[in-house]
Amino acid sequence: MRKYFGTDGIRRIANTELSPSLVYKVAKAGAYVLSKHTKGKAPTILIGRDTRISGTLIESAMTAGFLSYGANVKILGVIPTPGVAYLTKKLKADASVVISASHNTYEFNGVKYFSNKGMKISDEIEEEIEEIMDSGKIDDFTAVNEKIGVSEIRTDLLDEYVYFFRKNFEEDFENVKKDDFVVAIDTANGATSVVAEKVFTAMGIKHYILNNTPSGVNINDNCGSTHLDVLKKYVVENKCNIGIAYDGDGDRCLAVDDKGNEMDGDIILAIISNYMKEKGTLKKDTLVSTILSNMGLNKYAEKNGIKLEQTKVGDRYVLEKMLEEGYNLGGEQSGHVIMLDYNPTGDGILTSLMLIKIMLEKNVTSSKLCDIIQKYPQVLINAKVDNDKKHDYEKDEDIKKEIEELEKEFSGNGRVLIRPSGTEPVVRVMIEGKDKEYIRTKAENLAKLIENKLLSKKQ
Repeated sequence: MRKYFGTDGIRRIANTELSPSLVYKVAKAGAYVLSKHTKGKAPTILIGRDTRISGTLIESAMTAGFLSYGANVKILGVIPTPGVAYLTKKLKADASVVISASHNTYEFNGVKYFSNKGMKISDEIEEEIEEIMDSGKIDDFTAVNEKIGVSEIRTDLLDEYVYFFRKNFEEDFENVKKDDFVVAIDTANGATSVVAEKVFTAMGIKHYILNNTPSGVNINDNCGSTHLDVLKKYVVENKCNIGIAYDGDGDRCLAVDDKGNEMDGDIILAIISNYMKEKGTLKKDTLVSTILSNMGLNKYAEKNGIKLEQTKVGDRYVLEKMLEEGYNLGGEQSGHVIMLDYNPTGDGILTSLMLIKIMLEKNVTSSKLCDIIQKYPQVLINAKVDNDKKHDYEKDEDIKKEIEELEKEFSGNGRVLIRPSGTEPVVRVMIEGKDKEYIRTKAENLAKLIENKLLSKKQ
C-alpha cells in the first residue's frame, strides 16, 4: 500500500500533514525519477497551482526541491490543471506539477505529477518516487555550483492555453447563430477564475460569471461542481440556456440544463459520444467510463450501438484504457471528461465548449439533449469498518450471500457495487435500481451488515 500518494496524487491538510519539508522531498525525488531520460541535460519542470491560500507556500517548497536537484523550473502561477498538461506537451517540458486539492475545501492542498506527455503519472512511477523519498538517498541528489537549477515566472503562458481553445473552437462558434444564447459559468473561485472569462469572450458567447473572486479561502465554498444549487437557481431565474460549473482545479465540468436539472458526467458523456458517433469521430464506436457510472449509461450505449468499456475508479485508469485500446473519449460521473483528440487529461472548459457547440449546431435546448439517457436512481452509503478489514467483505460468507441475493433480485435492472475507500476506514455501498426508497433501504441494511461484521466493537 502506498504511503504518500492516493488515487489522485498526494492530498493532505496544508502546512501540517502536507508540510514544506515533505513537499521538498516529493519534488526532489520526483525530479530524479521523472528526468531519468533527459540524457544528461538539466530537466525542465512546470509548476501550476489553484487559488488556495497555501498555494504559494507549497509552490516555494516544490521549487526549492526541484532547483536543489538541478532542474530548471517555469512557474505558471494560477492555471487550470489541463492548462498545465497542455503546456507540458507544447513546451516539451520533462515533467510538470499541479498544486491543488481539486474539489476539496481550502485547508487541503495537494501535489499531482504529470509526465512529459502531459499525462498523470502511473501508480508504478508514484511508487518509485515514494521509494526514493524513504530510501535516505535524497541528499545524494543535490546539485552544486553551476548545476543548481534556476526558476522563472511564466504566468504569460496562460495566453497559450487560451489560444488552444481559440484554435480548436473559434471557427465553429463563428458559424452558428448564438445571438440569443447565454451561459452561466461558476468557476468555484478556483483555477478557472483566471481564464474562463477570457475564453468565452474570445468565442463571442454571452455569459454571466459566478464565484469568480478567489480570496484564498473561498475555493469550492458552496460553489462549483460540488455545490450546484446556486447555479441551478441562477440559470432558471436568468433564463440561461445552460449553466456550467467547474471544480477547484478546472479538470472537471458539470452542467445545469435550462430547466435547472443537473447534467452529471454520465449525461455529458452520453451527449458527446452520441455526437461524435454521428460525425464518425468516435474511435471504434467505444466510450470508456468507470464502474461508478450509472446503469443508464450502459442502457444508452446498448441502444445507440456504442460499446462501453469500464475501468476501476479514477480518471487515470480511464486514460490508460483509452491509450491501450486506441479510444478517444472517456470519463467519470464526477465530471472528468477526457477527449484525447484535444488534451490527454480531463478539461472542464474544453468539455463545456463541446457541450455548447453541440447545442448550437443542433439548435436544441440543453434539457432536450439530456433526453438521450435515462438515469437510474443511485444510493451511496458509507459503512464504517476497521481500516485493516476494508477488503474482508469479499471473504465474509454472510455479506457475500446478501450481495448475491440482491443481484439476483435485480435481474439486470439494478446492481450492487461495493468499494473500499482508498483514503478512509469505510466501505462504500452503492446500489442502483428503479425505486429509490427501496434501494435506499437495501443499501442501509447492507451497510449495517458490513459494519457489524467488519467494525470492532468499542470497548
